[in-house]
Amino acid sequence: MMKRWSQLSLTAKVLIGMVAGLLMGLLFRNLFTGHPLIEDYLINGLFHMTGQIFLTVLKMIVVPLVFTSIVCGTCSLKDITILGRLGGMTLALYLLTTAIAISLAMSVALLIGPGKGANLESAANFVAGEAPSLVDVLIGMFPSNPISAMASGNTLQIIVFSILFGIAIAAAGKPAQPLVKLFSALNEAMLKLVTLIMNLAPYGVMGLMGKLFYSIDLSAIFSLVEYFFVVLGVLILQVLITYCGLLKLLTGLNPRIFLKKMRDAFMFAFSTASSNATIPVTLETVTRRMGACNQVSSFTVPLGSTINMDGTAIMQGVATVFIAQAFGIHLAFNDYMMVIVTATLASIGTAGVPGVGLVMLAMVLQQVGLPLEGIALIMGVDRLLDMVRTAVNITGDSAVTCIVAKQQGGLNTDIYNDIHAGEREEHIDFHKINIGEQDRPVTNH
Repeated sequence: MMKRWSQLSLTAKVLIGMVAGLLMGLLFRNLFTGHPLIEDYLINGLFHMTGQIFLTVLKMIVVPLVFTSIVCGTCSLKDITILGRLGGMTLALYLLTTAIAISLAMSVALLIGPGKGANLESAANFVAGEAPSLVDVLIGMFPSNPISAMASGNTLQIIVFSILFGIAIAAAGKPAQPLVKLFSALNEAMLKLVTLIMNLAPYGVMGLMGKLFYSIDLSAIFSLVEYFFVVLGVLILQVLITYCGLLKLLTGLNPRIFLKKMRDAFMFAFSTASSNATIPVTLETVTRRMGACNQVSSFTVPLGSTINMDGTAIMQGVATVFIAQAFGIHLAFNDYMMVIVTATLASIGTAGVPGVGLVMLAMVLQQVGLPLEGIALIMGVDRLLDMVRTAVNITGDSAVTCIVAKQQGGLNTDIYNDIHAGEREEHIDFHKINIGEQDRPVTNH
């Protein structure tokens, strides 16, 4: 049995862990709700501990991986002006996909009308945290103390410092060559650490899913079933139409291969509900499995995890229409256009704010005069939808990375078209963790 388990692909292992956790959570919820032994030692004990350790080690590697990867990629550039083109193209694509996402969401919601006839009222009040202005965000991108930025996990500040540090290393020339070799070695070690953590994923995912489905309020989902499935449907359309369409249109790459290679990262994002925590897996996917060069991926993926919020934009679009219909408030065409502009710009303006999805939604509702207490209506189903939104967000990050890499000549199409590319690097033999090149087994083809 153990031998057969070791022969399974990582995707299969993570999927088994996810399904096992989901089924156990639902089973214990229906048969042993409130049982002290189950709740204290299994749900809040083993499942909670396993899931949180997995999340913590994923977050542990984000800062060193982003720092070493960006420095390594930047200092190897021969022409620093490439960064300007790279940044402009990446930002434009992220804003474009966000605008498409919210437009698609409102169009589908208006067509289906999930809030029509609901006549819902809520006594609950929602107080949104104040979002910083775009000017404050731009100023805040530059760290006064890079060590403090790393300690607090401020992704935008880490990106800016890493780029400047990488440019400085490149400009220093020959005296800085030892630093180039050091960061190259560190980057390889970080990617191997990602592989090590990914081998623990099936158990961490099982813990996270087990606890979630034991505690999730399924009745809230049933009461808002139409809203839930409209958001879910638009999230799927965003992946199939927007991302796959842009990928095919701008690069000619096969979207089916892209989706197959996204499976591992998709499941990681779904289980963790955190784009930042999934950065290591997304980077590993776009570089080793899709063939994007480090110079591009080290910039686009961390930036995307911070400002690319297509999944959140979709929730905002559907929620705006739903809340307006539920409270019987008519919105004009100009109001809907204002929602598109506000949500698109807010995806950058609210970067790094805790509870960013609800903060952004509060901004949008205020902009068109809808009651903020409408947010309380949808909070019951938001946890499960947040998991899918995160998976959609990192899929968008990966699609944009492939498009930018192809446009910049930094995508290895042979690796991209090889459906098994990168699979060998997913496995670590813990009995032979340090095999020299001369000791590696020779395989006959």
